[in-house]
Amino acid sequence: MGEAEAEELGRLEREVLALERRGVVSPGAKERVIREELGLVPVRYYQLLNALLDDPRALAHDPVTVNRLRRVREARRGER
Repeated sequence: MGEAEAEELGRLEREVLALERRGVVSPGAKERVIREELGLVPVRYYQLLNALLDDPRALAHDPVTVNRLRRVREARRGER
């Protein structure tokens, strides 16, 4: 595997970011999309998403979405 390939996100990782970029109206609708389109249980989806927010490859792939989600995550941590 070459260096360029090692820096690319996998299909599932790209799909997770695409779903977040798209935005979903309600939590129930989002969970349905997670299950139907990605074939994941919501807990696994959010674990993957949280890891992606700390992944430089995800930031390079979709900086707007990753930075927005990082701000949301930090705001939620501040509320605790």
